[in-house]
Amino acid sequence: AHKMKRLYRWTLCGRVCSLMGEPEEPQLFKTGDIILGGIFSFHSTFKTVESTYVHRPLPLQSIQYAQVMLFAIEEINNSTDILPGIKLGYKLYDLCGSIARAVKVALSLINGNEEMASMSEKPCSGSVPAIVGVTSSSPCMAISTVIGPFHTPLVSHFATCACLSNKVRYPSFLRTIPSDYYQSRALAQMVKHFGWTWVGAIRSNDDYGNNGMAIFIDTATELGICLEYSLPFIRTDPPEQKQKIIETIKGSTSKVIIAFVNHMDMDVLIEEFAHHNLTGYQWVGTESWISDSQNAQAKGHYILDGSIGLAIRKAHVTGLREFILDVKPLNSSGNKLFIEFWEKTFGCIFNHINQTEKTLKQCTGYEDLTQIKNSFHDMSLMPIFNNVYKAVYAVAHTLHTIIGCGDTCSNTIALNVINVLKLIICRQILQHLKKIRFKTKDGEEVYFNQYGDPAAKYDIINWQPKKDGSVEFVTVGLFDASLPEEKQLHIDNLTLTWANNSKQVPISVCSGTCALGTRKVLQKGKPVCCYDCIPCAEGEVSNKTDSITCVRCHPEFWSNKRRDECEKKETEFLSYTEIMGTILTLSSLLGACLTATVAFIFFRHRNTPIVKANNSELSFLLLFSLTLCFLCSLTFIGRPSDWSCIFRHTAFGITFVLCISCVLGKTLAVLMAFKATLPGSNLMKWFGPRRQRIVVLAFTFIQVVICIVWVTANPPYPFKNLRHFKDKIILECALGSPIGFWAVLGYIGLLAMLCFILAILARKLPDNFNEAKFITFSMLIFCAVWMTFIPAYVSSPGKFSVAVEIFAILASSFGLLFCIFVPKCYIILLKPERNTKKNMMEKKSYPCPPTPATGISN
Repeated sequence: AHKMKRLYRWTLCGRVCSLMGEPEEPQLFKTGDIILGGIFSFHSTFKTVESTYVHRPLPLQSIQYAQVMLFAIEEINNSTDILPGIKLGYKLYDLCGSIARAVKVALSLINGNEEMASMSEKPCSGSVPAIVGVTSSSPCMAISTVIGPFHTPLVSHFATCACLSNKVRYPSFLRTIPSDYYQSRALAQMVKHFGWTWVGAIRSNDDYGNNGMAIFIDTATELGICLEYSLPFIRTDPPEQKQKIIETIKGSTSKVIIAFVNHMDMDVLIEEFAHHNLTGYQWVGTESWISDSQNAQAKGHYILDGSIGLAIRKAHVTGLREFILDVKPLNSSGNKLFIEFWEKTFGCIFNHINQTEKTLKQCTGYEDLTQIKNSFHDMSLMPIFNNVYKAVYAVAHTLHTIIGCGDTCSNTIALNVINVLKLIICRQILQHLKKIRFKTKDGEEVYFNQYGDPAAKYDIINWQPKKDGSVEFVTVGLFDASLPEEKQLHIDNLTLTWANNSKQVPISVCSGTCALGTRKVLQKGKPVCCYDCIPCAEGEVSNKTDSITCVRCHPEFWSNKRRDECEKKETEFLSYTEIMGTILTLSSLLGACLTATVAFIFFRHRNTPIVKANNSELSFLLLFSLTLCFLCSLTFIGRPSDWSCIFRHTAFGITFVLCISCVLGKTLAVLMAFKATLPGSNLMKWFGPRRQRIVVLAFTFIQVVICIVWVTANPPYPFKNLRHFKDKIILECALGSPIGFWAVLGYIGLLAMLCFILAILARKLPDNFNEAKFITFSMLIFCAVWMTFIPAYVSSPGKFSVAVEIFAILASSFGLLFCIFVPKCYIILLKPERNTKKNMMEKKSYPCPPTPATGISN
């Protein structure tokens, strides 16, 4: 509104505003019942450049867009289905590449260029119902900001900036081309599809490039894509900026460049890149230049061979090509524009003005346009032409709906239609235009979403060089934003041609793919796409490439050598089949066999003095308990189970107590026998064979009670030991209650120490067969073995702790067997002459005969 103040001067007394400066005249115009506005860029600059007529200038820019609008209006005027009885006219302005001029001509369209306006008149007097056109985003933003308060719709065919979807800032803007929001996301998905995670970018330094690149960067970041650089550029930049771009690209490691630039900026870049022979890079482009034939024909276009990008979907408008090539309507619409176009196209003049011009031929106006090959004949922009066509029809359908003509409009309606529009143009046209939905004559559906944008669909175009040096735009895929995200992008990789005419997909990554069994570790100070691949630690795996973490295996599993899979840990226990288990098993069986052999020898010689003299009943019970001690060690070998864990510890505790009790009984019997030989002593009366059995049973019963309490309260159980070895599971028996285990061992140790002390006391008693000295040696071995067992058992890992316990059982058992019984067997078998009663009496200190009740010699 504040810009309106610059153009108008208010006369307060007369309540009249007057136009400041000269009114803007349209370049093309035609009268009608309803006038549509159009803004196109026929010239690239606002400055007027006089032609020297020495070189043939290029045809006017965007004149084809204007022709499309004229074609659509002519179709509508000749149609009986839409606005019957009403003729549409038009006013087409040239913005000349200037944003300021774009705002000025837009204001001219909405105020009608009236030199004086009274406040009593209708507020929308002289306004057009809508404006069609404006190719670039920045002019659209400026125009929409100014005309937004007047609710005059601006329908653009090529302004793609996502910022224009903001209906708070640009409430009256609509477009027939998809928003860059979808294009930027589609580009990011396409880059991800080809595995490019390290790319560079060049953007037009305007609203189109900056906003589009911002959305691309956000989406690329979500998809794990990093930008090595993002360089702004506009065609008016000084040479230093161009040189900076060249040096940055040459010094980069990325091989893919995203070019979010308009076609005019791309023209300049192509020339600069060709000058520096900047080849070997894979270009990814936007719809602004990827399908532009002028870019493909520019000098040095080979730089972009193999480019891939998004283009507006191919379209066909019946009759449009023929209309564009027939410029008669252009001649009838604006004579000056037609003359300029015709002179520049054919290099002729209509009127001689000076002597220099006489060298050129005279224009007749009937030259054959089909014989001239230039961009005017290029129909590759048909999708964009179609957008202009749809924009005009959208406005026409809106007017048709508002006026409510039905099949025909009466003369009264036709005559009063302008007055009707004056009353509703300010708001209702915009509201109806947002809701319009129709199909073109070629079957394409047209509608706008809540942001004023159409459905987003793109063709994926690949630049494929031909043998003659030209470029062919080959459609290799499709992007459809209306589909689920995983189905939006479809590309046929087999038909693609890449940079340097290669058939292999280029590689553009900062760091290579991390293989299975490794994980990513970011490099300090660099983007997330730059990383090192570190092998997973022991016990951890990564089973997918480019993993950012390693997963720890389940406690019963361990990582393999490649660290890509968890394998079941090897279970370990003391087995019968391994060497250690076999040796211990054989040793146990050997001990049991030797004990049985000794028992057999004693039984065969049970009536000899040496057997009788050593209390044969306790001797046989001791041999039986030793046999059980040897055999109980077998329960410690093999896979632990519930019953074996309970049985091995209880059997060990009870059999050893039984064994030590027998030895203790024999030791007490020796002491009591020699004490009984003293005058007046009757100790043997109180420690006869019966009481000896009671002592043995009593000591054993105490151990049985301890074991029952242990098993009842917290028994031993099978346990998987995962602590000692990382890659193995040790199957062992947990103690359950440590107190119970150490109570069993402690009780055995207590009896062993008592027996050892008593044996020391009786070791020097005079007797040819006194076994107290042998018991002393056996107890000394027993105590030494079990004292060393404790630290060895605690410090031994896994199955070795079981082996240590078995070794202690076998060593102590062999010690008792050898020390107590081997000397007797030696006399029985090898020295039978000493196994006589007479021999026993030779070293007696007391002449008393052996006491038959005790079986111990006097």
